Amino acid sequence: MQRELVVLGTASQVPTRHRNHNGYLLLWDGEGLLFDPGEGTQRQLLHAGVSASAITRICVTHFHGDHCLGLPGVIQRINLDRPPHPVSAYYPASGQEFFDRLHHASVFHETVELRPEPVTGTGELKTAGAPFTLTAARLSHPVESFGYRLTEPDGRRLRPDLLAARGIAGPAVGLLQREGALTLDDGSTVTLEQVSDPRPGQSAAFVMDTRLCEGVARLAEGVDLLVIEATFLEADAHLARDHGHLTAAEAARTAAEAGVRKLVLTHFSQRYPDTAAHLAEARRHFDGETVAAADLARIPVPARAAPAGN
Repeated sequence: MQRELVVLGTASQVPTRHRNHNGYLLLWDGEGLLFDPGEGTQRQLLHAGVSASAITRICVTHFHGDHCLGLPGVIQRINLDRPPHPVSAYYPASGQEFFDRLHHASVFHETVELRPEPVTGTGELKTAGAPFTLTAARLSHPVESFGYRLTEPDGRRLRPDLLAARGIAGPAVGLLQREGALTLDDGSTVTLEQVSDPRPGQSAAFVMDTRLCEGVARLAEGVDLLVIEATFLEADAHLARDHGHLTAAEAARTAAEAGVRKLVLTHFSQRYPDTAAHLAEARRHFDGETVAAADLARIPVPARAAPAGN
């Protein structure tokens, strides 16, 4: 199954010649979570070779334009393509009027169910039928803002050799997975743990437009993939504080303290013509894998970590 981040845009506030407004699509097996679709996101999806029908959930951190002005085009494109599934939309409840305006920005024929899921505070969100949980945490920005975290539960990986040794095959395998135990023809019982290995769940977090705060640490804790704003360099830390943003150094220190496996920096100010300095600054504080996101890049989620103790 496919688990990767498709970067649709990396600019903060205004697009540049080389950076589109924000936009990030996290492909997670059969789900597609679109984060903060800024202006031009629909066209960026085309450039990235990804269908709007892949989107199953939309997550908006806040209602500054560079994080939401692409919503009308994305919503209307989804309705034009008519995927066979509803689309859930998560966004700060305090911005309901903005969501409603963007949803109905112009005339179109609504063919797909858009399920509004306004976020009122830190906690778990509704994700009926999803193979993961989605949680939100309040951030620190001049307007109400939330970050998001996807967490897959731990599971078990079946061992074909151990199944064969017990003579378990066909429909019996599915029954064992569903029930957790299976009674064999000889009357003995085999548990799922006896024929499988632990499979740690994976996780990803998305942190935009915020100063350092409790919510940043909560979202980042132990994730495999952290996508986080690094609007400014440390030399401009006063601007970051004044406008409610992070520096590359702050993002990297967050990743180091949280035990993140892969760090993705993004949301770069137009004052920086390239991101080499962001990458260098981050690497001074975080020795894990670090990426400075670029428009249309495809960034894989790290391979599943080995079980604890292995």
